Amino acid sequence: MNYKNKSLCRVRTITLFLSLTQDKNQWQQVLQEAKQEFNLLIPSIQNAGYEIQTIRIVTNAFGEYLDTTNIDTAKADLSYLKHLLNQLNDSGLRIRFAIGEAKTEREINLLPELIQSYGDLCNACVNVPLDKNGVLDNNLIEQSAQAVKKIAQITERGEGNFNFTVNFNCEPFIPYFPASYHSSQLPNSFVIGFETPDLLVEVLESLSKSERNDFFNTAYEKMSQALQYHIDEVLNAVSSTELTGRFKFVGIDSSAAPSKSCNSMATVYELLGVPYFGAAGTVEASALLTRVFKSVKNVPLIGFSGLMLALTEDTGLAKGSQLAQFDIRALLTYSAVCGIGLDTVPVAGDVTIPQLSALMRDTGTMAFRLNKPLTVRVFPIPNAKAGDSTQFESDDLCNSKILAIP
Repeated sequence: MNYKNKSLCRVRTITLFLSLTQDKNQWQQVLQEAKQEFNLLIPSIQNAGYEIQTIRIVTNAFGEYLDTTNIDTAKADLSYLKHLLNQLNDSGLRIRFAIGEAKTEREINLLPELIQSYGDLCNACVNVPLDKNGVLDNNLIEQSAQAVKKIAQITERGEGNFNFTVNFNCEPFIPYFPASYHSSQLPNSFVIGFETPDLLVEVLESLSKSERNDFFNTAYEKMSQALQYHIDEVLNAVSSTELTGRFKFVGIDSSAAPSKSCNSMATVYELLGVPYFGAAGTVEASALLTRVFKSVKNVPLIGFSGLMLALTEDTGLAKGSQLAQFDIRALLTYSAVCGIGLDTVPVAGDVTIPQLSALMRDTGTMAFRLNKPLTVRVFPIPNAKAGDSTQFESDDLCNSKILAIP
């Protein structure tokens, strides 16, 4: 086993968190400072031997700096931000931008058309709280469900919901989109996120089969050791670089963060002895993997730092859905011991607002009851029903079966 091979671990994202104000004259300077920080961070990590997949910028709530008088004024401000970002990004890396959270009904209602027009430069979320009696804010949930439906109707193949999610019990500094948001009460900061399914597969393939308890203990120790090695390498590279001092390093998100370009998490489950993702034993393996991601030392763990099961971003999970190896209730069950909730899950185009709202309330109840961050990012697919296959064309998404909401 060569777990020190740096091609097995990619840096999925360097995410900067910053605040903008209504003074548009300052936007260029703030983004220029972000560029200066990226210009130092990117080579420090690349020179340590690691591939960087994306760079990302996350702002405070967009209602604090965009002119939200109407859709046209909001679009005009986003158009200016897009111009600035395109002007500044000369890194050759994909840049993604999150406009933070929507806090009011009017802001939520703006999101469908903003996402339709600006896509990956307009990632956004809604944070749903509990009231004093522990009841979720259903008005906010229903408004969010309506936004999900509208986004599905006005974006090609419903793919716009890739850029919108509903958060429950999620703190700032999540480096992954679209759950990421920033607070203007917090300092400008940065977080690093990783893509490690290839590393986990390499470790597990090298292990000899043994008695179950011994195998699980060895798997845990070896995966933790490998993950810690690469995180330490990246941390050493960053700490040895003199940065601008304008952005505080607040930690890493240790989640595996699978994508179409790496091994599937389904393969990891199979190497742990589960016949297939969704079979008996999936919950146990999920809990083990979560402990691995939580075992990281020497750095604060931020964001999800757990097991990501993103259905249409993971080729193996997408294939499993085609084979009916799990359903939406199973995904929610697994969230009890891992994360991230219901992420990139395609559902029927005629899904109702009450159905979506109930799904969100179930997820939110679990998030707060178990004190863990969970999200709902679902894709109603226009003119399609449960059991059909998606026809996505996005480079980020795998085609899968559309799941039924019971």
